[in-house]
Amino acid sequence: MSDSHTTHSFETVAIHAGNTADPLTGAVVPPIHQVSTFKQDGVGGLRGGYEYSRSANPTRTALEENLAALEGGVRGLAFASGLAAEDCLLRTLLAPGDHVVIPDDAYGGTFRLFAKVAARWGVEFSVAHTSEPDAVRAAVTPRTKAIWVETPSNPLLGITDIPVLAQIARETGVRLVVDNTFATPYLQQPLALGADVVVHSLTKYMGGHSDVVGGALIASDPALAEELAYHQNAMGAVAGPFDSWLVLRGIKTLAVRMDRHSENATRVADMLTRHPRVTKVLYPGLPEHPGHEIAAKQMKRFGGMVSFQVAGGEEAAVAVCDRAELFTLGESLGGVESLIEHPGRMTHASVAGSALEVPGDLVRLSVGIENADDLLADLQRALG
Repeated sequence: MSDSHTTHSFETVAIHAGNTADPLTGAVVPPIHQVSTFKQDGVGGLRGGYEYSRSANPTRTALEENLAALEGGVRGLAFASGLAAEDCLLRTLLAPGDHVVIPDDAYGGTFRLFAKVAARWGVEFSVAHTSEPDAVRAAVTPRTKAIWVETPSNPLLGITDIPVLAQIARETGVRLVVDNTFATPYLQQPLALGADVVVHSLTKYMGGHSDVVGGALIASDPALAEELAYHQNAMGAVAGPFDSWLVLRGIKTLAVRMDRHSENATRVADMLTRHPRVTKVLYPGLPEHPGHEIAAKQMKRFGGMVSFQVAGGEEAAVAVCDRAELFTLGESLGGVESLIEHPGRMTHASVAGSALEVPGDLVRLSVGIENADDLLADLQRALG
């Protein structure tokens, strides 16, 4: 992105950062460089720094420049999945014997990565309620290297005060990592609020169309960014050219999509609060949500994710998922179409029996951009 873009609005940057017209043809969209290797002009004579697509690819470069611009970081790195990005971050920041504080309502895949993979290599973790700063501070040990945060969290929509945890991280000499997947950089800017690294599952809102899997890291510190880039190349779980192109295309409409997601989710949450078969609604846009005031300070809007608990327990919750029609029963989130799922049996089955186990009567919605009245009618039918 040129320096002139730094004064532009988010919507403009999303469309133009990393999207330089092709110098050969004038194409306004970056080409898909579906290539593994690049011709050298003599030994070591690289054209544009490209030699092999694991190390760098022009299509991926365009996406990475765009990600860095949107999150306000010094460098963005794109990976084959969100968990590949997380794995790279863990192995960059940590060594055997190190310790991490993670949320007590983290995404199930993140918990599995810590508990079943990193733990085997001597990395330890503690679980803390990250919306309570004192609990996080108490969980930090002399061996802690990072505080890991999701805000809003998956699937309980918990809110963490990023500036407060950033201060704790500075005081204790650890890194603050923020998973910004639910909010996206359009609604929330963790690096500007004091975080060191932002994590994304690009599969979700950034891609936005349920047709690509990807992940990203964006760092605020140049030295850390260089370390992450070294590990990205050394480990090799990079985003492919076509996947990078799809995410870059999705990002162009991120702002307008997130506005619509937020509008629809607000209406859905409001309806659910009045439904007799719903016992609790989890949405940070509701004034009664315990994190509402913090979310209002650090988020532009409240996003498209809504969770709720159903009277009648787990089987009643599963039945609601089965009866929905417009809300497609499926894992993942963040696409233009609405999705419904039962976290306890689906996305968060890996945390069953742990401190992160989710309620059996919980239903999670990814509210899409369809007509809101149609979505409300579908939920009312599903709730019976």
